[in-house]
Amino acid sequence: MYHLTALVTLLAIAFYFFTAINVSRLRTKTGVKVPAMSGHPDFERAFRIQMNTLEWMPIVLPALWLFAIYISDAIAAGIGAIWIIGRIVYFIGYSQAVAKRGTGFAIQALAAMALWVGALGAVVLRLV
Repeated sequence: MYHLTALVTLLAIAFYFFTAINVSRLRTKTGVKVPAMSGHPDFERAFRIQMNTLEWMPIVLPALWLFAIYISDAIAAGIGAIWIIGRIVYFIGYSQAVAKRGTGFAIQALAAMALWVGALGAVVLRLV
């Protein structure tokens, strides 16, 4: 069973849901009317946080699960938790200013890379 990986997956989805609610909240607060996707810097940053999170999820979630299956549930969950922490740091930084998004982006990108490389390596080792 992969309980820890399942928990991290659900937390990642919860974080994404939070970013979607934040976009809605800022759309109302800043007066950016649907279907506009620009018009106020705070809204635009919130929208980019949500979209960037969505863009990374198809990379991270399959790699997370393959890592758990081929290597370890606990290690996959730990690296997945680091990815979520990176996304939170990214959210906090980017919400303040575009220039403050780098640290969170680096944390989550390294965690995603670790999951992907680990999963790929484990699969290749089983093939040879």
